[in-house]
Amino acid sequence: MPRPLVIALRILGGIVALILVAWLVLFVTKGRFLKHPFERIASGQTAREVKVAGDFQLYFNPLNVHFVAEQMTITNPAWVKGNLFEARRIDTTISTWSLIFGPSKVRWLSLDDAHLDLQWDKQHKRNTWTLGDPNKPGKPLDLPLIRRARAAGTEIVYRDPAMLLLAQLGIDTVEAHDTRFANAIRFDGKGEARGVPFTVTGALLSPNDTVTGGRNRIELHVRGADTSADVSGELPGATEIEGADLHIDVRGTNLADLFSVAGIAVPDTRRYRFTSVLTKRGPEWQFTGLKGRFGDSDLAGKLTVTNRQPRLMVEADLGTRILDIVDAGPFIGYNPNKLAAQGNEGTVTRVNGAPRILPDAPLRVEALKNFDARVNWHVTTVRAENLPVSNITLGLTLDDRLLKLSPLNFAMARGTVSSDIVINARDPAVVTDYDIRLSPTPMGTLLAGFGVAESGTSGMLKARAQLHGIGNTVHDSLSTANGRIAVIIPKGTMWTRNVQLTELDIGVFLQKMFEKKLKEPVQINCGLVAFTVRNGIGAADPILIDTAGNVVAGRGGFSFKNEAVDLAIEADAKKFSLFSGQSPVGIGGYFAAPTLDPISGELVARAGAGLGLGVLASPLASIIAFVDVGDAKAADCGPVLAGAHAAAQRDTKGRPRTDVGRGTTAKSESGKQSRDQAKKQRKKFLGIF
Repeated sequence: MPRPLVIALRILGGIVALILVAWLVLFVTKGRFLKHPFERIASGQTAREVKVAGDFQLYFNPLNVHFVAEQMTITNPAWVKGNLFEARRIDTTISTWSLIFGPSKVRWLSLDDAHLDLQWDKQHKRNTWTLGDPNKPGKPLDLPLIRRARAAGTEIVYRDPAMLLLAQLGIDTVEAHDTRFANAIRFDGKGEARGVPFTVTGALLSPNDTVTGGRNRIELHVRGADTSADVSGELPGATEIEGADLHIDVRGTNLADLFSVAGIAVPDTRRYRFTSVLTKRGPEWQFTGLKGRFGDSDLAGKLTVTNRQPRLMVEADLGTRILDIVDAGPFIGYNPNKLAAQGNEGTVTRVNGAPRILPDAPLRVEALKNFDARVNWHVTTVRAENLPVSNITLGLTLDDRLLKLSPLNFAMARGTVSSDIVINARDPAVVTDYDIRLSPTPMGTLLAGFGVAESGTSGMLKARAQLHGIGNTVHDSLSTANGRIAVIIPKGTMWTRNVQLTELDIGVFLQKMFEKKLKEPVQINCGLVAFTVRNGIGAADPILIDTAGNVVAGRGGFSFKNEAVDLAIEADAKKFSLFSGQSPVGIGGYFAAPTLDPISGELVARAGAGLGLGVLASPLASIIAFVDVGDAKAADCGPVLAGAHAAAQRDTKGRPRTDVGRGTTAKSESGKQSRDQAKKQRKKFLGIF
């Protein structure tokens, strides 16, 4: 062979011989002479003091690195007292190839009387297990892949002040009694998560074929705060969760308690139970095949929680076949258990003796700092008496405390409600923008629960509410809101009984009652019920409904602050009526407890005048007090159907209307009436059509 090749082969042979000699020396001596160099090098690389007080071994066996150390300690960084790791004895075999190229694969690990202290600092920036420069940012806990392990008297402590999490776990290996397992690593412990104590028990069962690449069966049970979670399945290795096939069964009294452990805010629920398949893919924890129930409602779909910086990401695609209205309450701030026990009364609270129905549960702003979210949820049917709602579609996004509910759509009485709600919690003064739209919807179906039947009612209505408010509850945001609410009623018909009762045209009403024609439809030409809202006070702007026989006009308003109502509607006839009781009709009270007052002071005055005329003249003269000459001016339906303000309303001859646009609220924020407002008490009435 050429001389250069001979030289190369001799050099290569010498290197191989040196490696074999080194291997042989290490194998014979077990590498005990490397103890002090190991302590010096390890201390320098980790920036910690590494000591081995007892026996030390480091050699190849035959190709994998075998390491044994007795009375070994690794100190914590300066900002934490004590040791990161200490053990009476550690015996491990590590893949040489993985040590060079990573990730580390531990073929075998045995620990006796070991203690591992894992801690984050208060700012969640540094931790005890990120070795080297003590000031560099801490890395997430990434355990090596351990194929087989045993432990005796071993304890692991994990602390995270920022997440308010403390866990203490004791680990011990015991011999199994069945023929399937050679041994089992059992663990139990306790801790506290965000102030909630919990306990943990479980076992890692090592099958006989683990050495040849088998899998480890795990059982885990967590109990705390009326919540129980059971996890079972198989792991590729003792600490290898990646790609694991796990099954989780979780149940409790309130789903919000479970998510609060991770700092994630979800609405309160009644008792729940869910099952799911749990898989880890990189930083993602995937819950697939999710199904179960909360309260009297079902839920299915998939959920993914991604561990990322600076916030967790929660993504979900969920579906519900039947959502009970009680279980829907918490999504706007009602207590579901109170609703279940008290029904509609569960939505009412008392403030200074006055009833309130708007939810006042605060938005969990602090929890929103911990995570982002993208959620899609579809509900097929809502179980609710007299509430024809179905096919709810919710798209939720949360990005650094900016919460968007868009779209929030649902079908209601053969119409569609489309909503876009944006809640900005980035500023301490939480700002909410509401944009809620109702597509043209049959009045008969929509108002069926309020005594209006579809038969004989062909009127359609559409509506829109645009409001901008400040506050971290629904009540507070509406109490400061500015914007406009408008309901438009195009041409159609409605039951005579409902319209005539509102108009209080006694002659026509009695005539139809005696003729048994109460369901004869009345023609509606057009209508608009609108309010301009300023600082939580809504004033009629305008209330104007044009029917075949009358023009219905309204004044007054309401308050989101104390939920008081003080509105009035008065019908003016277009045609002559011999018996007319047309006078302001009102509903006062509050959103939660409205009061009807159809017998106003004006109607009583008419009755008194009629009685006086009857006494002084003749019985026929008393009729004069109830005569309506029928001079009402028909409305121009153009501005009405356009939803225009009161100032833009006209009659059919183009003249500005003087019977709308004077809407004010007659009740102060405390619910008391002023002296001037009390003078107008006779004009109180219900201003919603």
